[in-house]
Amino acid sequence: MSVALHLYQQLRDAPDEDSRAKIIATAFEQLEDRYPNLKNVATHSDIRESELRLQKEIIEAEGRVRTEIKELEGRIQAELKELEGRIQAEMKDLEGRFQAEMKGLEGRLRAELKDLEGRIQLQLKEMDRRISNVELKIAETKVELVRWVVMVGILQTSLITGVLLKIAHLI
Repeated sequence: MSVALHLYQQLRDAPDEDSRAKIIATAFEQLEDRYPNLKNVATHSDIRESELRLQKEIIEAEGRVRTEIKELEGRIQAELKELEGRIQAEMKDLEGRFQAEMKGLEGRLRAELKDLEGRIQLQLKEMDRRISNVELKIAETKVELVRWVVMVGILQTSLITGVLLKIAHLI
């Protein structure tokens, strides 16, 4: 038998109003024991209202997120342009400094080459002077050698003549 039918029979068989009130109170107590948070149970309209409120909040949150994303994209784009400008300025500055250093280096190299060329020219002149001195000494030595050869030849001729005269004297 169902609980509702059993409650009905108890109420019908109750002898007085106090008994009936006690049966009803007991039934409510059993009902509360079985469903303790019956007051907190949401109705279909409460759920639908909460659902609509949540959907509205989600749409608003999505809108705020999209707005924040757009603002963030804008800030990032601005920062990228600023960074690109700074990089280009730094590159121009570096290029200018590089060009200046290259011109300075080229100037120093030209000066060093000119100095080196001058020193080589001086060394070549010094070597030419030394070669001329050596050639002069060789020429002087040749002249001296020819004198000696002539003197040796004269001396030989004198000796041979003296020997021949002595031989002729002896004969």
